[in-house]
Amino acid sequence: MAAGKETREIDGRTHVLEYPIKGDVALIGAHLADRMGNLVYRKTARNFGPVMATAATVVVAQVSHVVAVGDLDPR
Repeated sequence: MAAGKETREIDGRTHVLEYPIKGDVALIGAHLADRMGNLVYRKTARNFGPVMATAATVVVAQVSHVVAVGDLDPR
């Protein structure tokens, strides 16, 4: 599996370097969104929603409620 791939030695162990996959489009679900594109996730959507949104060039989000800008809790 490591044929033709870059390897690096870290702490005496050899590892194969794999670059992350970059997606073109991510389809995700969220609980709340504002008109600026900020999303709030609930339950299991918190596991992979933010990661997939940052790994894609274009994000299409299906949300339960759209609120005004500034209504989302910044925490």
